[in-house]
Amino acid sequence: MLFKQKIGYIALGVVLVMVGLLGMGSFSLAQGDAWTTKAPMQTARDGLSTSVVDGKIYAIGGRTGGISPLSTVEEYDPVTDTWTEKAPMPTARGGLSTSVVNGKIYAIGGSVASAASAVGLSTVEEYDPATDTWTTKAPMPTPRAYLHTSTVNGKIYAIGGFDLGVVLVPAVEEYDPATDTWAEKAPMPKPTCVCAGGAVGEKIYVIGGLLASADASDMVREYDPATDTWTVKADMPTPRYNLGAGVLNGKIYAIGGAQVWPGAPVSTVEEYDPATDTWTVKADLGMARSSLSASVVNGKIYAIGGEENVPGVDVATVEEYDPGPTSVEPSSWGQIKSLFK
Repeated sequence: MLFKQKIGYIALGVVLVMVGLLGMGSFSLAQGDAWTTKAPMQTARDGLSTSVVDGKIYAIGGRTGGISPLSTVEEYDPVTDTWTEKAPMPTARGGLSTSVVNGKIYAIGGSVASAASAVGLSTVEEYDPATDTWTTKAPMPTPRAYLHTSTVNGKIYAIGGFDLGVVLVPAVEEYDPATDTWAEKAPMPKPTCVCAGGAVGEKIYVIGGLLASADASDMVREYDPATDTWTVKADMPTPRYNLGAGVLNGKIYAIGGAQVWPGAPVSTVEEYDPATDTWTVKADLGMARSSLSASVVNGKIYAIGGEENVPGVDVATVEEYDPGPTSVEPSSWGQIKSLFK
């Protein structure tokens, strides 16, 4: 009986501490928000694009030295922290964008030249990881490189980019893999290239990029495919282009990039919450870089490749971001008591 009484007093003390925390608002059970270095790619590159199928990340295309286009495809397994070379893309290119529909990856647009002299491509090629094969699909109506793509309800939206030596393209075009057809949509209100973004709640968010003035953008714009309309959202705290982005737990992480054209990359990471239209500063990348790509697997973000320090110096670096557990916000005695069950 005395032992039970002591345990009861300890439990009561823990509850009282929790009640105090409840009075102060939310509290966290542990800390996260950290980057960890993982196994590098076999091929250092910038201007690549990554996509996820069945828990594996596929790093596709890119450039070496900021100039030579690549057809290289590598598969990364986060469980074993290993890379495997796969069938090369038929058309070598950098500045492409990839998106996934029904377990297949669509590599869209890009360029076979350096960014400064880019001529955009209309090329679309489909990769099937299950068979490690490529298939040519209907070309994109507007040739372009350094565009953004996102998937909503089984359709891919190709947004912005540039063509013919950094002439910005405001075009938005919808690709339907089921019919292998393209449809024109409402253009971007203010075009950008080398931007980033992602889809959250059936809406697409386009973040940052490079403006026609060659200035880095802090703009965030929301595209709603259901209404084919654009809405301006809260600006990103740090203007950047050539950044990467990953969507995790309904929030978009804007990763790395550069602020001046041309200029050294930054390690900045900022989190955008579409639900509240607010930004939060997060832990910096371990290595500052631009022209990288990012993908999310099992609650973690992987920042892959890019250029370090000086434009043209490619890296194979891979860093994993773990946001840590979410905050616990008990609102009743029932929630507090449930912690002791």
